[in-house]
Amino acid sequence: MKPRVFAMFVAPSVLMMLLFIAVPLVSVVVQSFYATVPVYEETEVESCTPGFLTQTCTRERRSVPKLDAAGQPVTTTEFIGLKAYRTLLQPEAAAAAFASGGIAALLSIDFYGALRFTLTFTLITLPLVIGLGLAIALALHEMIRKLRGPLIFASLLPFIITPVIGALSIRWLFIGDGILTAALRAITGLPISMFAQGWTIELLMLTYRVWHAAPFAFVVFYAGLQTLERDALEAAMIDGASRLQRLRSVVLPHLTPLIVFVALIHLMDSYRVFEEVVGFASQAHRISLQFLTFSFLTPDQTGNRAITRAAASSMLTMVGIVILLIPLLLRTWRQRR
Repeated sequence: MKPRVFAMFVAPSVLMMLLFIAVPLVSVVVQSFYATVPVYEETEVESCTPGFLTQTCTRERRSVPKLDAAGQPVTTTEFIGLKAYRTLLQPEAAAAAFASGGIAALLSIDFYGALRFTLTFTLITLPLVIGLGLAIALALHEMIRKLRGPLIFASLLPFIITPVIGALSIRWLFIGDGILTAALRAITGLPISMFAQGWTIELLMLTYRVWHAAPFAFVVFYAGLQTLERDALEAAMIDGASRLQRLRSVVLPHLTPLIVFVALIHLMDSYRVFEEVVGFASQAHRISLQFLTFSFLTPDQTGNRAITRAAASSMLTMVGIVILLIPLLLRTWRQRR
């Protein structure tokens, strides 16, 4: 393909990536080092209290926001360096908490609690999603053709459901006197409340993510199994290899690139976990880094938003994703070479 033709093909994609990925990313980086604050001015304010014959008036100087001609607050942008990151990470408070109470006290700080949950959520669901997706793909690959269509359709249903809607549906089944909570109480005879403590909510969130994401892994692995060479399997069977040996020596090496691909997609997606926190309303017990960024962008009672801290939180989230992806990317690069 000629360079000019190639450039014409890739130019729209490059332009879209610059507009919707590169420019917002640079904007977030800049915002994490600058803070926009209102300008205050000193003014003399007179306050009077009613009296019997005369009012009692006092004058005092106060700092009030400076307004422009349109009545809007005047703001200024200042370079603050790493102050937003220090405010977010709280190194002194984190060191003191860890020295006094260990890991439990450290996790009481919002950022470290969100980091712990995000890493746990990502690293636990990853092998479960890959394992369950591979198991479903292998089972359907060996099934008779008449049953494959309906079973594939049923397996894809969790992936079709919108994440927030699915999380809300699971929550309604367990919260209060939900159907599944009532069933568990009837079976165990115990006063079960799945949303009264953090670890049970986290267990439900992990279960839901595996249930929702496993169909994607299944589709990828099932497509890969269709390209598996039958000659290699038949040769292994002739050599007396068991089903487990054929899986380990023939099937898994063939699916390794797809396993790496699914791992990359799942790591990037699960590290940005947000829907489960909103759907299960776990803010009082468990929050993620993505939800922490969202909370900074939520206006407070005065209408202000912590945009600088939100930008710093977004940058640290992206750094975490890159760190998790480095081993898989290096493995892919070595295989490519």
